[in-house]
Amino acid sequence: MYVISAATGEFGRLVVDQLLERVPAADVAVAVRQPAKADDLAQRGIEVRYGDYDQPASLRAAYQGATRLLFISSPDIGPSRLVQHRNVVEAARDAGVGSVIYTSGLGADVVDEGVLGEHHATEAVLADSGLPYTILRHPIYSDFFINPTLQAAMEVGEITSSTGGRGLNTGTRADLAEAAAVVLTSTGQEDKAYDFTGRLWTYPELAAVLTDLRGSPVSYREVDHDEGIIAMLGIGPLIRSGGFERQTGDLEQVLGRPPMSLSDAVSVTLTQGGSSR
Repeated sequence: MYVISAATGEFGRLVVDQLLERVPAADVAVAVRQPAKADDLAQRGIEVRYGDYDQPASLRAAYQGATRLLFISSPDIGPSRLVQHRNVVEAARDAGVGSVIYTSGLGADVVDEGVLGEHHATEAVLADSGLPYTILRHPIYSDFFINPTLQAAMEVGEITSSTGGRGLNTGTRADLAEAAAVVLTSTGQEDKAYDFTGRLWTYPELAAVLTDLRGSPVSYREVDHDEGIIAMLGIGPLIRSGGFERQTGDLEQVLGRPPMSLSDAVSVTLTQGGSSR
């Protein structure tokens, strides 16, 4: 039995979609905090179980019979997140889960503070648990940058950023969800850690892609202040120092194909109104 924990989020739902292309729905269960939000999954033949990261007893029940558990990290930030993650790992051990696949953050193997520090600590908890496990270290989602709001940039003919032209190694939710499904359904994945990165792209390249789609120029302008998601996440200095330019072949290796290109991600998002799927 494959159990997907926190499956009603955007990423979790994409994983479920990918998993159902590989295994029967009868072999899939989801553990969610609000089962009513998973009614559509139940209608597809998936078993819906109540599992709240703040309620250890619910997790022990939700993880019963799981040969593979996809442990999607909590969206909470701060001390409560590690408490929740400990609850998940302890419940998985108590329930006799066969193997845990955890969605960590790119760089969590070396960074022990901030948001990555929470992933770093969770990886240590998994290592100490005695459970077989696999680590999927995710980059920041491309979807945070490549989304329908780019339509406004096309309309005004200009896009701005404070990135200094440096590259971003973001990955689309769709690619990362497919990779998770591949790992879940493959043998010999235990005791592995994958450092996933998408194809490197820059804002000037994004302007060129938007120009092609618009059929007339979309210019790029560098600004001296962080804005949008870059300001929200406080990652401007790291981007400008080249901290988002690391590249690995792990995502392509797992997918068996190159990750989605910038052009394809933008085209899918703007022409279909999706989120880089």
